[in-house]
Amino acid sequence: MADTKHALRADKWLWATRFFKTRSQATKACEGGRVKRREDSIKPSTPLKVGDELTIPAHEANYFRKVTVTQIIEKRVSAALARETYEDHTDPKIVEEAREVAATERKLRLEGDQGRLTKKRRRDWEKITGGFFE
Repeated sequence: MADTKHALRADKWLWATRFFKTRSQATKACEGGRVKRREDSIKPSTPLKVGDELTIPAHEANYFRKVTVTQIIEKRVSAALARETYEDHTDPKIVEEAREVAATERKLRLEGDQGRLTKKRRRDWEKITGGFFE
């Protein structure tokens, strides 16, 4: 077995660095061939080492992040500490466009039919209809 100071399972590192919320999500992404090391799909048990270049699917949108492993960690840490364990080479324009699309989708979901009206929405509706709730 590989020395844990120099290598670590891919799914465990992806989870510890907060690319995935759960280790099982990281495992499924690896098994599905979505996580790649130098254009080759990797298995969840593939040992990662410092210097490996990975392509990882972004959870918030349909794009892939390109990162280089700079540090091996086993335990999940805060987002600020996790960012120190890799170098992100993803194009900032792609990231910004994806965030704008995600924000627009969230806004549309919130504006959609929410079932029973809230007090504010009911009052707004009464202003529009002249005080009658239909």
